[in-house]
Amino acid sequence: MNKKGFTLIELLVVIAIIGLLSTLAVVALGSAREKARDSKRLSDLKQVQTALELNYTDNGSYPDGTGLVLGGTGAACLDVDGFADTCTDPYMGLVPSDPSDFAYTYTAASSTYTITATLEGDVNGLTGAIEASPSGIQNAP
Repeated sequence: MNKKGFTLIELLVVIAIIGLLSTLAVVALGSAREKARDSKRLSDLKQVQTALELNYTDNGSYPDGTGLVLGGTGAACLDVDGFADTCTDPYMGLVPSDPSDFAYTYTAASSTYTITATLEGDVNGLTGAIEASPSGIQNAP
């Protein structure tokens, strides 16, 4: 009897290898998603900084606010009068919100502002809590 086919052990080895490879792929995908969210956070902060600088150039001060959650109620857009839910002549028509469970928090006085955010990983030496201000983006003290 010369039967052709695979033995049970050969099939189990192949299934184990496929399981191992799929586990590695899922882990790598999670890490890539984390890096993508952190890159979006930094990009969002730079866009908001640019809009705030345009506002400052026109008005001579930054919009007032204390603990304002960007992208949420009361801070959906930015115009001459500051952050609002609707804007007629916006510097930023849609203020971005954090891509996950964190939030961008804006606090300002007339001559300076601080936007706080939280990174999930390490991006160019920035990690954990970060702050954006007129002088740039840096780790929070």
